[in-house]
Formats: sequence, C-alpha cells, structure tokens
Amino acid sequence: MSVDSRWIPCRLKIEPSVCTPEYDGIILVSGTSPGVEEPEPFKTVLYCAAQIDDALQNIGAVLPINLPARRLIYSPTGPLNMDYHDVRSFSEAAIRGIQRALKAGVRCPMIVLLPDLRFENVELVTLLGALEGLYVPLEVRESHPGRCYKAHQLGVWSTICSQKLQAIVKLASALESGRYVARDIGGADPERMTPTRVEEYIAELFHGSNISVQVISDEDTLLQEYPLFATVNRAASVIPRHRGRIIFLTYEPQNPACVLETLLLVGKGVTYDTGGADIKIEGGMIGMSRDKCGAAACTGFMQVVNLLQPPTVKVVAALCVVRNSVGENSYVADEVITGKSGRRVRVVNSDAEGRMAMADALFHIKEMALCSVNPHIFTVATLTGHAKLAAGTGYSIVMDNAVARQSSNAEKLQASGETMGDPFEISRIRREDFRFHEGRAEGDDVRQAANVLSTKLERGHQGPAAFLIMASGLDKHGLGADRPLRYSHLDIHASARRLPDQPSATPVLALAKRFLIDGKAL
Repeated sequence: MSVDSRWIPCRLKIEPSVCTPEYDGIILVSGTSPGVEEPEPFKTVLYCAAQIDDALQNIGAVLPINLPARRLIYSPTGPLNMDYHDVRSFSEAAIRGIQRALKAGVRCPMIVLLPDLRFENVELVTLLGALEGLYVPLEVRESHPGRCYKAHQLGVWSTICSQKLQAIVKLASALESGRYVARDIGGADPERMTPTRVEEYIAELFHGSNISVQVISDEDTLLQEYPLFATVNRAASVIPRHRGRIIFLTYEPQNPACVLETLLLVGKGVTYDTGGADIKIEGGMIGMSRDKCGAAACTGFMQVVNLLQPPTVKVVAALCVVRNSVGENSYVADEVITGKSGRRVRVVNSDAEGRMAMADALFHIKEMALCSVNPHIFTVATLTGHAKLAAGTGYSIVMDNAVARQSSNAEKLQASGETMGDPFEISRIRREDFRFHEGRAEGDDVRQAANVLSTKLERGHQGPAAFLIMASGLDKHGLGADRPLRYSHLDIHASARRLPDQPSATPVLALAKRFLIDGKAL
C-alpha cells in the first residue's frame, strides 16, 4: 500500500535508531511520570529536568539532549489515574508536541512511540495525533505552495517490535489519509467546496483507484429520482457552480464471492446552509460551511477502504452534495413533496434541509441493500444542535433501528471508537419520535420537522432518525418484515468541530476500526 503524497500531511519513515542525523527534534509523548519508565537516553534527561521543574509532568518542555537532533520535545499527557481517562489524552499530547516542536523551529521531527498497557492502540493513536498536528488546510496549500507541508517527513521510532511498528505505521498512513481527505472537504470554505468542486476533488482523489465514482447532477433525473433532494437544490440550481449532485462511491473486493458484509453509507454534504427561506439569524450562519462534514467523513472512509482494500467487505457511499441557498426559487414551509418512496412529506422548516437531502438517497441505498450480502445502512450527518446538548462537544451519537440493535451495533461502534479516540454516545429511537413525524393534515404521510430549533425540542436529535426511516420507506424493513434491514444513524454535529478549529474527521476512525480492522484479514 502506497499513499500519494497529495493525500497525507507528510511521509512516515521508521527509524532503527534515535541517533539518525537527519532530524532536528525528537518528540516524546508519555503517560507516566518523567524520568521513570522512558528508555535511555530520554530517562536521564527527563529525570534531571523533573528535579528542577515540578510542572514538567503537566506542561512538558523543550530540553537539550546529547543526540544529533539536539532537542527533546517532551509532551506529557498529565496524570492518567482516574477511571474516566481514555486514549484521547495521547492524541492530544501528540498534537501539542508537534505544535511546540514547530514553534521551537523543528522542521524535520521524529516521534517516539511508547506503549502503555492501560489503553489499547496507544502507539497508533499517538502517531495519528502527530499527523493531525501536521495537517495544512487545503486553501493554505493552494494559495501558498511553499506552505504545503509543515514537515516533509516524520521519523518514527519505538521500543516495540519492528513487525508491530511496521503494521502501525502502515495503518496510520491509511487512516490519516482518510482523515486528511475528510478535513479537506469538510473544512474548505463554501466557494472552494461548492458542489461542482467537491465532485472535482473526488474525481482527482479516486482517479485510477479501487473506488468507482458515479455522479448524478442532471436536474430532470434529480427531480424524478431524488425529489426531496431536488427541492432543497431549487434555489441553488440557478447558479451553475452551486448546483447539487448525488455522488456514488463504490468499492468491491477483487473476488465478489468473498464478500461477507456490505456497508452502505449516506452522507449529508450541505456545502453551505443559509437556512433557506427560514433563514438563520443572529449570526447563526457562521460555520455553516461545516454542514458537509457527514459527506466529507464518508469520502474519507472510502479513501481508507481504497488503501486497505478489505477482501470481504463491499462499501457504497452516497454523498448528498447540495447548497441550501435562499432566493426566489427557495422551497418553503407548507409545500408537500412526494419522495421517491411514495411518501408525501409536508415541509415545516426549510432549515431542516439535511434530512430532506438524504431521504431519497437513503431510499435508493435501501433498494441496493435488499440485493446485497449482509447489508448495514448508515446515515452520517451534522444534523442537529440538540446532539451537542445531549452528548456534549466532541461526542458523536449513534442510533440503531431495532434490527441493528439486535446485533448490538451501537455498542460495538462505541467500543471501537473508544479504543481509537473517536468516542460515541448511544441514543435510542423511540415510539414518540415516529409519532412526532406522522403527517397531520389530510393526505400527508410524514411531517418533515418542527418550526423551532432542535435545541428547543425534547427529543431533538432522535426525531430526525425517525423521519429518515419513515421518508425512505425503511420502516417497512423492521424486525417483523420479510426483509429486515440494519440501519444506524450517526449524528456528528457535536464532534465534527466548528470554526476556527480544523474538522475532526469523525467518525472515520471508529468506522474503520469497527468494520475494516476488527477481526478482518487485511
């Protein structure tokens, strides 16, 4: 597996010794007291420093060291002695270490990966944190070619066995390439990543790869096959560069007979959300270019799939890329739109565009699932502010339908995310969520939303999952159906990160661990 330098922060190189002369700084991330468990020569340097600096274990330091690199950047996690600590502490410390090294003038860093038996995947998560700290935003790379890389190479040294280290570096390269792509698409401004330019980026990314790309942008086709999406697209469609499109990405193993599981993803890719006719007010539009992070994460996950080439998993992603513009052609409350499922949807709030944009693609993905091997359907979206109220900043939420719940998908995804520093909370979709979205006027089948913010509702993040099930026809494929289908909705509003921070690229790591790494022969 080789990762193109265009899709990763820098090249990784395993070093057999810390004495290699090509590096000008060594970053050491540690979760233990300084000068106690580190290998030499780091142990002596840190022990001496700790005698004169009581804050060393908490804030770290740049220290001289008798090695060719000359500088040791010590980046501690701080004490990890509480039950609630998790592996994210190592990723965060690695990011801080990279940032401090760059400020110190380091241009060719090496990172030391130390094991810690208290947490799984410590070395991998530490390395991913270092790579995240080296990410350069897409617009910066394009406008300042000389700033494309914060470091052209990151050396990697560890006390663990060479075979395990090689596997970690290979996996980190694939995972970080996926997160890099997700950050590019999710974080780029609304003009750099218009729907047309998202398509261009993806076409370049997957050209000549293991991923096939199909784009549906013809307005007549969208109106016929994706009428709810076309409704959201109406106002934007009058501007060529803002015209929406559905982008299908497909990966099939070389031997289709070996497929044991099929993942089908639908990603919300709203390149900018003005709120439409129900326009966002009081500064509520700031940061709405991040409303495409669901589709961005799906694309990033497909890049991981592209690089790892799992032999037993087929993956399809439908990216619903659209701009929720406002204008004379905007869709408005009170409209009744018949979705591809045949359900008549009463519009209540044009600012609930994400569920509208995904519902028809979810219908088509559902139809694919019916003829797929062991299918599992996901929607991935920055959907509701209520998710942040319920789970808190930094946490995604997973909601299973009854079929997915039988196989404990949410619990397995949560466990996978926990070991990768990509945490999930679990919510249940309840009967009240479906009742809320039942049609109320004669002839209506589904009520699209409420006419207030999700943060004002009792079950503001669960309801949209029920809407997607109802509007797509997935409610016909529950436990008692002839063809039950597993479906999970991932609300990443609280974890995707808002400006000025770079996108988190969640849930690429959790999905990869759950479906591509655990128990899979890559």
